[in-house]
Amino acid sequence: MESMLCLLSPSPTKLPPFKKLTSFSASKTTFSSLSFASMIFSPQPKTPSTKIRSSSKPIKTPSSKTPTKSTSAQESSTPVSLPLKKVLVPIGFGTEEMEAVIIVDVLRRAGAEVIVASVEPHLEVEAAGGTRLVADTSISKCANEVFDLVALPGGMPGSARLRDCDVLRQITSKQAEDKRLYGAICAAPAITLLPWGLLRRKQMTGHPAFMDKLPTFWAVASKIQVSGELTTSRGPGTSFEFALSLVDQLFGESVAKEIGQLLLMQADGDTQRKEEYNKVEWSFDHNPRVLLPIANGSEEIEIVAIVDILRRAKVDVVVASIENSVQILASRGIKIVADMLIVDAAESVYDLIILPGGHVGAERLHKSKVLKKLLQEQDTAGRIYGAVCSSPAVLHRQGLLKDKRATAHPSVVTKLNIVSNGAKVVIDGKLITSKGLSTVTDFALAIVSKLFGHARTRCVAEGLVFDYPRS
Repeated sequence: MESMLCLLSPSPTKLPPFKKLTSFSASKTTFSSLSFASMIFSPQPKTPSTKIRSSSKPIKTPSSKTPTKSTSAQESSTPVSLPLKKVLVPIGFGTEEMEAVIIVDVLRRAGAEVIVASVEPHLEVEAAGGTRLVADTSISKCANEVFDLVALPGGMPGSARLRDCDVLRQITSKQAEDKRLYGAICAAPAITLLPWGLLRRKQMTGHPAFMDKLPTFWAVASKIQVSGELTTSRGPGTSFEFALSLVDQLFGESVAKEIGQLLLMQADGDTQRKEEYNKVEWSFDHNPRVLLPIANGSEEIEIVAIVDILRRAKVDVVVASIENSVQILASRGIKIVADMLIVDAAESVYDLIILPGGHVGAERLHKSKVLKKLLQEQDTAGRIYGAVCSSPAVLHRQGLLKDKRATAHPSVVTKLNIVSNGAKVVIDGKLITSKGLSTVTDFALAIVSKLFGHARTRCVAEGLVFDYPRS
């Protein structure tokens, strides 16, 4: 079995230089704790979206940077009027991309103004699994801003890059001093906040690989730990719970519940994890090669989670833009840089082609003639293909779901002539589909299981800190 630690954060090859910081101690704060998981997964009556704790200036969501406004159920996930809350999410070389993107996506759905700031000399940052993200601004331009929340993603060496950024240290220390919210996930509590002195007299959690670096008396092995203004969490597999806990603290419980439902988060026993029909082996005598086409308006959570998880399992993943540029603007305003354009990707053969969702992105994928040809060739050759969220509709319109069992996002599944019993992931022969959003982790792990078996899948899930069956 591969080491869990090596799967924690697939390391890029070259580490750019960065200035080290001097040590810092924050003022002492008081302790309190909050359990959040029970709030998400308890039976949830519909709550009017107007029940919000503040009546501050409203903002429009999705972000004004979003390519096109969609009216589908999956896109209209935010109340009309919400209080303005300003959030800083810093990223650096080696930041864990699932954590960063899920935090940003979920908070923007809730109505927060989220600023993604690079601690590197350039705005484009290569994350831990090789995904290239483009920040909104540089951290130096945030030095004099006031934030309602500062949320630090983890990953290595990303957490160390955040730690060594003096401007970010000052911003976060001032945040704690002024009793405003701050949080960290995965390696960031131990590697970033601890050296800054911002864990004093706080209970905290973190990734299992870094728990021994945290103060023993205060460290707790829980998915989410809220201690006063500080919120900590464990890893990519707990990122949704972490982000929703932050939504709860910023906007209130009713908004957090609503966003959780729209993200398709449910108790583990409420929905079957996977269904499989017409079972066939997915085996290769070479390292599997996967193509992930992306477009403006594609769902960033799904792009990043699929790429991150498959690369942790040592799959060769190629991200290809169907746009005229390798950089795309995803559905919640996150900028992602593909590995190449689809016309260049089309020169190769892939063992599996996966379409991410997002209503606008799916429409753009459907209109790509190059992608349409690739999918038809994939089907004719008997190779594997799949889709999540809105994108099973793309396969349906191209005749690739005929006589197949599949699933999709609830907003589109009823429009498709497909049959499933409500599982998060449905596999039918060499077709794999998923409802998308929070179910995308199950989707990517199902692919790993089909390609490599249960042992490697379990190892990857442990690195993610994601609950996965032992057998």
